[in-house]
Amino acid sequence: MLIALMLLAFWLFYNPVKDFEMSVPGMDNRPDSISGSGEKVKIGADFIRFAESSSQLQGKWTEFRGGQRDNIYSGTIPLIDKFPESGPNILWTKELGEGHAAPAIYNGEAYILDYMEDEKADALRCFSLETGEELWRRSYKVHIKRNHGISRTIPAVNEDYIVSLGPKAQVMCCDRKTGELIWGLDLVKDYQAEIPFWYTGQCPLIIDNVAIIAPGGNSLLMGVDCKTGDILWKTPNPNHWKMSHSSVMPMELNGQEMLVYAAVGGICGVAADGDNAGELLWEMKDFAPNVVAPSPLILKDGKIFMTAGYGAGSVLFQVKESAGNYKVELLQEFKPKQGMASEQQTAIYFQDHIFTILPKDAGSKRNQFVCCQADDAMNILWTSGKEERYGLGPYVIADGKFFILKDEGTLSIAKASTKKFVLLDKHKILDGHDAWGPIAIADGRLLMRDSKTLVCIDIEKR
Repeated sequence: MLIALMLLAFWLFYNPVKDFEMSVPGMDNRPDSISGSGEKVKIGADFIRFAESSSQLQGKWTEFRGGQRDNIYSGTIPLIDKFPESGPNILWTKELGEGHAAPAIYNGEAYILDYMEDEKADALRCFSLETGEELWRRSYKVHIKRNHGISRTIPAVNEDYIVSLGPKAQVMCCDRKTGELIWGLDLVKDYQAEIPFWYTGQCPLIIDNVAIIAPGGNSLLMGVDCKTGDILWKTPNPNHWKMSHSSVMPMELNGQEMLVYAAVGGICGVAADGDNAGELLWEMKDFAPNVVAPSPLILKDGKIFMTAGYGAGSVLFQVKESAGNYKVELLQEFKPKQGMASEQQTAIYFQDHIFTILPKDAGSKRNQFVCCQADDAMNILWTSGKEERYGLGPYVIADGKFFILKDEGTLSIAKASTKKFVLLDKHKILDGHDAWGPIAIADGRLLMRDSKTLVCIDIEKR
């Protein structure tokens, strides 16, 4: 009886978690869920004009992954194979708020959505590509706490408009030339969007003066008239899929222009134009990780490669159409140790091959730059080798070369080959950390950043 009473007392008063410590977001490198704020945000309320532009440059890198959204530079200026003996020619540097946001470029002007930490404001900043001088700034107050950085997105720009999407999902459309505010949207308040882990990472898209945004919430995708701010179409969201860090990618299949989006919940294709614009054409729920940073990689013949971090692995699937009906066929599904995968950056499709940097959980090939054929993402053809590991850094193809930024600030140049990895040169340029923001190239100039510094490098071959 005494033993029974002692056991009862132990059961009543013993606390099995008394020695456990609270898990603090970010301390264990796992995501922290961030909700929208109840504060009143006056989107685009403040404007400063510093100088007028006089550039004659005509190069363009108009959005996330460039004008074709493929991360391949289409300019005709020849680019360097090796850095000068004296080191890279750094034209200018600019200190930014902490984050990973990257610039878009249009006719000698570079646009970046920065977060001004001292002012507690999102700021769309326009710089001269030639000198780094700030030309104008359109901003608005919004209180944001650091969480693995703050800013993450790239504006979309064309001849007339520039559209940005802020860390807490405020959308702003401005006149590209003057910086004048045209309209703003708050996706949390207006569409019940839920801010993803580590704030918004989705980069907006402009097609024919229509801004494409994926709020989640009560509208899976939507098209907004850049000129008026009118909502032209909305895609219902009956499955309650949520906004991810992934960006919307355009795709054409049998004459149908569509928009492919990897939400938290699944991947879908939505009609991009015509009378059925905004219509959900197909969906795929077989690959639905809780954290999605890379964007869908559009291949040929309706094939799509999709990957995500935190061990989620990858899928290769094919969308097929017949008489206006769509079906999805899963071709490959695998973990990071079994084939192509990426933690954060979106892979490149080039000459019927896929290129990316493997994540940290890819075994012996972790953090190496790798290549596979587009129809078999489980068969890695070559790697950069254990001496050339790049972490979470970005990469582009330009003038027959890979420009690969290691996340500690070293920029490498390699041949854009499907046969093997051939390193041409490398040089440490940035002294900071977390050099994750995507690269932009125009007019023989390369823009790249670490967590706090943006640099412009002259890479034109002379």
